[in-house]
Amino acid sequence: MTRERIPAAQAATWSGIAGNMTLAVIKAGVGYMANSKSLLADGLYSASEAASSLAGLFPSKSVQDRNKARRERPKEHSRMARPGITVLLSVLILMGGLQIAISALTGLTSEEPGESAKYDHALIAAFAALAVKEAIFQFQYRYFRRRNQSQALAYAQEHRRALYCSLTVLVGIAGSMAGETMGIHVLLYMDPAAALIASCFVLHKGYRMIVDTVYGSLVQELEQEEAMDFKETVQRVYGVITIEHLTAREQEHDVTIELVISVNPRISVLEAQEIANRAKTLLLTRFSHVKEVLIQAIPYDPGYPYKSNHELPDQEATLIQ
Repeated sequence: MTRERIPAAQAATWSGIAGNMTLAVIKAGVGYMANSKSLLADGLYSASEAASSLAGLFPSKSVQDRNKARRERPKEHSRMARPGITVLLSVLILMGGLQIAISALTGLTSEEPGESAKYDHALIAAFAALAVKEAIFQFQYRYFRRRNQSQALAYAQEHRRALYCSLTVLVGIAGSMAGETMGIHVLLYMDPAAALIASCFVLHKGYRMIVDTVYGSLVQELEQEEAMDFKETVQRVYGVITIEHLTAREQEHDVTIELVISVNPRISVLEAQEIANRAKTLLLTRFSHVKEVLIQAIPYDPGYPYKSNHELPDQEATLIQ
């Protein structure tokens, strides 16, 4: 199951990266030829989304620590790969967003902000890019929703920001095009105004990438420490044999736990569900910052004899000496 999920996850991530980079090139190219500052800013935001997804593909420190037993070589260089690349991409995004913001301010203060602009080409490109972006979102969101509900929610929030940015750019281009067609000079300032707003989205994206890089490492270390407390708590529940899988994710100071426990295969499904409910209740009551627990009980099947704290020790067989 794990081996099948890894290629599928990478395929979904790489499809999003390729799609965002293609949109970034198209938006930036059309925006440059059409002299539309807002479409350029929207293209840079698409590039920042691709950069954020690309940085997420590099193994983090916690993943490398888990693979330490399988890889016996120095880790200093690889441990710094993800933070270093993420910070580099973030700086490039921040510089690009700042440059577009300065260009937009220059356009807002000039007398002819839309001189020699081709807003009809920019409007078509903006509409087409928005449709393609929505198709990419639907594909990835359905995959993330099947895999992890919290991850799908976070992805939907990121898409909402991208949608706001694209709609702002679309309104700015349409307004400037209407001003050029009807001869209303003041509407020509809508494109650089939209570019200024879109550049704020870009700057926020670059800032969030840096914050997530620094804060994310601290969260991973905290999750590893708290995971031991979670495991010790669940192990005390009567009927739990082993913990097969435990994942704790923090989002806005709330923790979501995904847990798979093994129980005595001789008990009924209803009894297994009661054990899972007791473990869930104990986690929610003991840890106030835990807001959601997704728990699954599976039969413990390593071969005979079964070991369980659901049965008395003297009822179990021992291994042949």
